[in-house]
Formats: sequence, C-alpha cells, structure tokens
Amino acid sequence: MMAEEADFPLCALEEELTCCICLSPFDCPVTIPCGHNFCQDCLLATWEDANFSCPQCRTSFPSRPELQKNTVLSSVVEAFKLKSSKNSSAIPTEQESKAEEQESKAEEKHVVLCDACMEAEASRTCLTCMASYCEEHLRPHRDNPIFRVHKLSEPVGNLMEHICSDHHKLMELYCTNHDRLICSSCLQQAHKGCSFTSPEEQRSLKEADLKTKLELLDGKITKNETILSQMTVMQVKLKDSATSRKKTIAAEYQQVRDMLTREESEASNALDREVESGQMKIRTLMKKFSENVENMKKAKGDICRLLGQSQTQSFLQTSFTLPQAVNFEPYTPRVTLDSSKVMAAEIFPAVLKKHLTEMFGHPVAARIELLKPAVATVFLQAGAGAASSLSLTPKTSQQLEPGTPIQTSLPKPASKKRSKGTKSSDASGLTKRELSKSMEHLLDLKVHKLKEKISVLNAEIAKDIASAEKRSELMKFGVGFTFDPRTAHKRIILTEDFTKASVSDEPTNYPECPERFALCSQVLSSRGFIRGRHYWEFRLSCNNFIGVGLAYGSLDRKGPASRLGRNNMSWCLEWFNVKLSAWHSSVEVVLVNPSPKRVGVLLDCEEGRATFYNVADRAYPLHSFSIPCVEAVYPAVWAFSSGSSVTLCKLQ
Repeated sequence: MMAEEADFPLCALEEELTCCICLSPFDCPVTIPCGHNFCQDCLLATWEDANFSCPQCRTSFPSRPELQKNTVLSSVVEAFKLKSSKNSSAIPTEQESKAEEQESKAEEKHVVLCDACMEAEASRTCLTCMASYCEEHLRPHRDNPIFRVHKLSEPVGNLMEHICSDHHKLMELYCTNHDRLICSSCLQQAHKGCSFTSPEEQRSLKEADLKTKLELLDGKITKNETILSQMTVMQVKLKDSATSRKKTIAAEYQQVRDMLTREESEASNALDREVESGQMKIRTLMKKFSENVENMKKAKGDICRLLGQSQTQSFLQTSFTLPQAVNFEPYTPRVTLDSSKVMAAEIFPAVLKKHLTEMFGHPVAARIELLKPAVATVFLQAGAGAASSLSLTPKTSQQLEPGTPIQTSLPKPASKKRSKGTKSSDASGLTKRELSKSMEHLLDLKVHKLKEKISVLNAEIAKDIASAEKRSELMKFGVGFTFDPRTAHKRIILTEDFTKASVSDEPTNYPECPERFALCSQVLSSRGFIRGRHYWEFRLSCNNFIGVGLAYGSLDRKGPASRLGRNNMSWCLEWFNVKLSAWHSSVEVVLVNPSPKRVGVLLDCEEGRATFYNVADRAYPLHSFSIPCVEAVYPAVWAFSSGSSVTLCKLQ
C-alpha cells in the first residue's frame, strides 16, 4: 500500500507526459514559442509542408521557430519510463536495450553524451541552456546570433555541480576571499564586497603557480644531486691521499721503529683523525643534502598529483607550500689534509731520524749536548706545526725561556776535544760537518714549498695594495639616499630616518603594495641611477648571512628568483657562513674574505661597471660587475640573521 501511494504522483502525470501527436511518452521533448511540448521528430513531421503552426492550439508562425530541448521535461519523462519499466515485467525492446548499452559504455569511458540525440559524444556544454551537445546539434549555437551570448565550456558530466544550492543559479564566478565558486546572487548577498574572478582564470593561476614550483624543485634537485656526486668523488680522493701519506710516514719510521713505535702510531692516528674529521663534515652535509632531495622529490610528487586533478572542483581550493629545503643553497665544502698536524706528521720523522742518527753515534754522556732547541726552532720557522708537538728538548736548564732569541742555525758540532782513538764521525761513516750539511739540505727541501706559497701570497697582497684607491678620490662621486619603505620585506625594520635596515623575528605590519618584497628579506633604495658616476658606503653589523648589491627597478618582488644575484636583473656580494661570494644570474664566484666592516660601491653608468671596495684606510677592491644601465639601477640590501643590520653611511 505504501509503495502504491509513492508511485501515484508520477503515474498521475502520465497524460501530461504524453505527446498529443504520437500519443506516446515524449521522446526528446522540445518547446515551441506558444509553450506547448511535442516530440522533436513528431513536430518536424507535421512541418514538412512548410505550415509552421502549433498542432495543439493552431498558432501560426511566420518562419520555423528555433527548437530547444526541454531538459526538465526530458528528465521527468526518463524518470517516468524508469518507473514504468520497474513495475512491468515485460522484456525491454531492442531500442531500449541498445540505448541502455550505449549509456553504460559512455559511463565506462566517462563520456558525456549529447542531450539532443543521446547517441553522439558531446563536444561542448552550454552553461546557459544547461545541456550538452554534439557538433551536429551545437550548430545553432555556432550559426544563430541569438545563441552567441550563451556560455560554452568543455563537456561537463554532472551539471548540478555548477548550480548554486542556495539560489539555483549557475556558479559562474569564483570568490578569491573565500576560495569557492559562487553565483551572481551570492555576489550580491553573502559575498558582497568580496574580490572575484572567473573559474578559468583561477584555474590558470593555480596551474601556473604549481608549474613554477615544479620547475624550481627540478632545478634544486639537480643541483643537490650534482653536489652529492662531487662529494662522493672527494671521499675517494681523501682516502687515496691518506693512503699515500701514510706510506710516506711509515717509510720514515721504519728505520727507528724499535725505539719509536708509540710515536709512529700517534702520527698515523693523527692523520686518521684528520681524515675522519673531514669525512664527518662531508657525511653531515651529504645527509643534509640527501634529506633535502627526498623532501623536494616528495613535494614534486604531490604537485604532480595535484596537477592531475586540475579539472576537479576541489582543485580550485588547493594550496601548496614548498618545503624549507628549497631555501637552502647547497655548496661543496673545502676539505683537505693540508693542516698543520698532517704536515707535522710528515716532516717530523725525517727530521727526527737525522738527529737520532747523529745522537746515537756518540757516547751516552755526549748525547745530551745534542738535545738543543735549535732543531725545533728551525722546524717551527718552516711552518710545519706547533712547537709543543715537535720539541726535542728535555726539561732541563737548556730549554728556551720566554724572550730567548730564536736560533736560525743548526747545532754547532760537539767539542773538538776527543779522546785518543775517537773519530768525529757517525755510525754511517759521515763526519759531523757532512751530517749537518745534509740535514740543512733536507730542511730546505721541506720548507721550499711553504716559502713558495708565502711568496705567492705576498705578491697577491702587494697587488691588492697597488690597486687600492684613495677614499678621498671616490668621495668626489659621493651621493646620499635612504631605503624605500615600500620595497622593504616585512622582516626588515627601517630606522634612523630610513638609513638603517635591520632584521626582526616578528613581521612588521607594512601595508600591501606591489613594490614590496614578499619572499626574500630585502629592501631597495629610494633612488636609482641611470647616468653618471656615483659612490656610497654601507656599514655591516656582521659578516654572516648578509649581502649588499644592485638591482634594476623591474626586479621581481614575489617569487624565489627575486633574491639578489639569483637572476639576471641583480648583482650581489654575499657573506654566507665564512664564505664571501659574488652572485649574478645564479652564478657564484667565491672571493677572498677580508671580513670588512664597511663596504663601498662605485657605480659608473657610462662604462656600465660597478666596483665593490673593502673600505679601511684606503679602498681595496673586492669585486667588479659589468652592469648595462638600460634602466635605473638601485642600491639593494639582503639580510637574514635576526638582529643583523646594514646602515647607509654619511659620507664626509
């Protein structure tokens, strides 16, 4: 009884759902201007004689009206037919079976069928008619000017997703404040005053943002993997170098192994500790870089999955944040075995062997005279290591006291007074004078390379001094300006009349503007230069995680490529840990780091060149950039560490 009452409302509409021409339920019902509905094929058959009139009310039309499918009536008829097929046990007709088979195939392939013929695949969906059409039935929308205002889109399977549940209107707008689709009524009521755009534009923005992040991740992963490969090669070289040096040390110790077993073991262990220290640094960095690569690969996979869902409604509300590893710049560490301890381990056994050879050629009572500090002082002058690790002097009154002049000559031969029958020679038959000359020659060979390095370094220092400029000459081009608060990142605080830029942990409540840096803690000056020569100076609070440079005014302010030196529109000198580097177009040039407190910049717009100086008693050049002044160039500052600051100096 309950089922019969539920079926009654639909069965009672059977007469209203019947075509008055074929007296059968509507098949593809269409509506004509007088408001009556007919099967499309039945109506076209009555109009074959060019008598365009309504078969029911006889209303005549001067020309053939445009027919539109009544989608609501079609849905009701389909529901009626479905109810009728369930209530009857009759075998479905061949036409119905074929239609059901086509629908099932379409569902399996996720194909949207034409609402007019229900057979062909729909090529477009009209969001005004709320129906999908194949190319044949889409012709009126393309040819008839009346339909040009209708909004066509890619085929949409479930049109109800595009209908507002509150106002039953098409959701053709996207609210950017609430990240959701809305209709025109929502915009006038609940979302009044909100910013909005079209779904297509929002989808394009989302796709562009994710593709940009994907490209950044690809570049970072490649760079990290390259660094990991270089460090793997470095590990092999460290092991080979250690093996070679161990053989050298072992060969020197072989002649005195019975007496110096403990010393040889200590020297070998010292080298092992140096190698282990270097490898530990590399392993720590490799672990860090490997974790960064894994995090970025995971983020890359997440972005690819999101891009695969770009046509879904939920995609429009998706946001994605890159991992912190993207902000970390990988670098290849400088790890070698050329430390003072390793050099001491190499030189010490050779020097000690010569002295022991001389000492063992004399009676025990005479050996103490040979244990003088001259050998240790000569060895110290060679730069081979600390005196405490090389001293051969026992704790007697003959030790060097503080303030004692350093002797640069070798020990004098022992007293010429010899007992009868005693020859002045060592166990090998060499005279004492010959042995002394031989040891001098050995020490000269050991320190030769060190002296060459010192001479090269002195030449470089002399070159820097020769190229230094008088600060008074640069001051002739001095200019004054301040930092531009419109460009300051929210972590940058400007004080002292906008001449000091400091880094804060708490973001500053700056107003939003397109000129402001959104990602990198940077700030530009309020004045740019395109002609002439100009000079200014920065005072640095520290030499770590800080940078000064130049940038075009059109530099990007939002993306990760907005950092100074990481693009072709800016130039930067950057202190990162203990390393000083010059950056432009993401290319790094490592420089000698004098840790300056004041940095001067001379910009010559006519020559297209900018030179950075370490300002002390004179201005010592640090690095020069070639800068085409095709547009205004602005002084710029980058700072990361909390509490660090850069101040514009008043030139006097």
